[in-house]
Amino acid sequence: MNVAEKLVEILEEEKIEHIFGIPGEQIMPMYKALSESEIQHILTRHEQAAAHAADAYYRSSGKVGVCISTAAPGALNFTMALATAFKDSIPILVLTGDNDLDKRNTDYFQSIPQFEMFKHITSESFSPLNGTEAVFCLRVALFYLKNNPKGPIHINLSKDVLLSEEFEDHDLCTLCENDLSKIVDAQKLIDKAQKPLFILGAGAVSQKIAIRAFAEMYKIPVVTTFHGRGILDESDDLNLGMIGIRSTPRAKFAYENSDCIIALGIKASERTLQEIPDYLIHVNINKDVLVGKYPIHGKVEDFLLEINLKKADWLDEILKIPNEIEIEGIYDDLKPQAAINSILNKYPNNIVVSDAGSHTTWTTLLKKCNDSGKLIFSGGFAPMGYAIPAAIGVAIANLDEKIIVINGDGDFQMNLQELATIKDNNLNIIIFIIDNSEFSILRQWQESFYDMDPYQVELNNPDFLKLASSYGIDAVCVDNIEDLELVLNKEVKGPLVVDVKVLSEDIPLP
Repeated sequence: MNVAEKLVEILEEEKIEHIFGIPGEQIMPMYKALSESEIQHILTRHEQAAAHAADAYYRSSGKVGVCISTAAPGALNFTMALATAFKDSIPILVLTGDNDLDKRNTDYFQSIPQFEMFKHITSESFSPLNGTEAVFCLRVALFYLKNNPKGPIHINLSKDVLLSEEFEDHDLCTLCENDLSKIVDAQKLIDKAQKPLFILGAGAVSQKIAIRAFAEMYKIPVVTTFHGRGILDESDDLNLGMIGIRSTPRAKFAYENSDCIIALGIKASERTLQEIPDYLIHVNINKDVLVGKYPIHGKVEDFLLEINLKKADWLDEILKIPNEIEIEGIYDDLKPQAAINSILNKYPNNIVVSDAGSHTTWTTLLKKCNDSGKLIFSGGFAPMGYAIPAAIGVAIANLDEKIIVINGDGDFQMNLQELATIKDNNLNIIIFIIDNSEFSILRQWQESFYDMDPYQVELNNPDFLKLASSYGIDAVCVDNIEDLELVLNKEVKGPLVVDVKVLSEDIPLP
């Protein structure tokens, strides 16, 4: 057995079911081992798409996503997607091939310092120098991805290391680091609090059952970040909505009037908390993002086991505040918000994947989440072209579900080659292109903040129907609300592309 075969054996032991990637020269030993394994490899058409798919695979299922590429050109195509996962702390395993050890960091064909480049956009980047190190690094990576998930972990694998038959496999006895020393002080704050409030982020998703029970038992109201949406059903009175730049009125009131904020698994970015109050208890497994006077470095579940809560009595005060955000134009023919509202009304419980741009604003404002993992989009990095490859990862992780993509026409053209991957795997994905022939949010910025006429934001789009057809995918075009409703009322199964011709419209600014 060589190292590549051992690594694949470990992946099988750890119940890894899918890997997204593209083969190449330096990573070929891994592909030979994969070809003889039970793991299903999903061939994407671009490495960026493979990493986006692995990212969304995790976001929608909680299972570790894995992507793989060859050296240099293949590996560097990962960078956009890894930065996306890194900014949102998404745990994915990233395997890259490399030239033989003696050719690293030389002028040899396709040699470049991959390890040094990747360490800035991953939570860990390993570059093992022999078979034993490679096996150990994989075990460490999988342990941390499952038990201490802070973001992508990268392992750079030289071809000669993969082909080596000399290695040892050691038992792993690493424990997750934590520092719960501030819990005593945090408990004192909780004991005297009259108006406690939960802020839930992505790091709290794994404990949603326990958190729902705590919130209900102690009547503690909840607000969420973008990525904590659905941890508590948004139709529940205890869920006040999002906090931050897109805050709902109730969430804003509760945040401003609380005397004890318990933030679970949030990054506390400027889009969530513009100021850090003295009464913030911040719990996160990533010590690098902790803020405030009560930083708790550890798992959300460990924190919940240690603290004692008491029943709150201020929900009725909050519920007196109207919480509906009025959105103009959701019934106008055919503004973007009207189209998106109709789509979301048709698919209220489906997983929705969005991209970056004005349509994302409308989608996040209009979508109601009854569970976590129902709205998938990139938050902290927001690259264009995320949605289609992300939908592939979501669909592979949820084969029995119909996946809805709400995409801009500019976004669609960033990774449209992945229509081939969708077709190859016959994935049940419906892609709605919100087609206004412009980069609309950029046009709005130009006009609103720079007092300039639109410049380099108009798009001369191709015929999206013919494009989809060239990949063997059915497509339809609509340019009014009635025709869109006709399409939505049909029982269709993806893959399907729907080109929705909409009017130019400005999003509501925060």
